[in-house]
Amino acid sequence: MPDAPAHAFSHDFKVPESAIDALGHANNVEYVRWVQDVAGAHWLGICPAELRDQIIWVVREHRIRYLQSAFAGETLRASTWVGETSGATSLRYTRLTRAADGVLLCEAETTWVLLDPKSGRPVRVTAEMVSWLLPK
Repeated sequence: MPDAPAHAFSHDFKVPESAIDALGHANNVEYVRWVQDVAGAHWLGICPAELRDQIIWVVREHRIRYLQSAFAGETLRASTWVGETSGATSLRYTRLTRAADGVLLCEAETTWVLLDPKSGRPVRVTAEMVSWLLPK
């Protein structure tokens, strides 16, 4: 996975008790949820409000590596950035780290597809959208 660029989007959150499984740590499904949540938060922060109902991103593929466990009450930092965009797809990288010590817990590569929510058909990512996703 490439290093995070300066424009990577990050936010912190606490691991809720509801995320903990029978082994006493965050369930793997929760990591996937957090990967999706940070991508959504990033998109909402850069997409103009008037376009939010006209397009939607959906996951085509997740590749995720679980490296360390997360536990209830810990503060995690989710960081995400877009690597490349082509046609209607975008490759997004995400890292989840423990905020207190920076230990890498999980890293993911997700291929997203841009859709028209009314037709359900793919929509090309415009040059303007690329400029939002990949700021210089």
